[in-house]
Amino acid sequence: MSTERGALTANRRLKRVWRKNVALIGDASGTVDAITGEGLGLSFSQAVVLAGCLKYGNLEAYQTAHRSLAVRPRLMARLMLTLSGRPRFQRRTLKVFGKRPEIFRRLLALHVGRLSPFHLAVDGLTLGWGLLTA
Repeated sequence: MSTERGALTANRRLKRVWRKNVALIGDASGTVDAITGEGLGLSFSQAVVLAGCLKYGNLEAYQTAHRSLAVRPRLMARLMLTLSGRPRFQRRTLKVFGKRPEIFRRLLALHVGRLSPFHLAVDGLTLGWGLLTA
């Protein structure tokens, strides 16, 4: 047995993820809270996009794609962290999910990339109303 070790995670958004002939990927290019489990997947997606941008010598396109790739994980981390340390809010959320399981299914689909963040607007309003009336 050993002492449990870990580090705090944080959401960071860098102004630029490239300069001249250097580009950053993964945690070095801005982090997404570890609670989403997105670290490696996001790094692989960034690497694929970066390879294409390097092929055509256009790192500005990597900057744009990098921002786009981080939207979903950043959004999901914020949603999950909103529940952290708020037992009453957690219970109300679970109650809404029990009454409206389709909201939970769509949030999960959003988390794994099967739905775009646009879909969250409708489900967010429905979830919010459910929390108010639970």
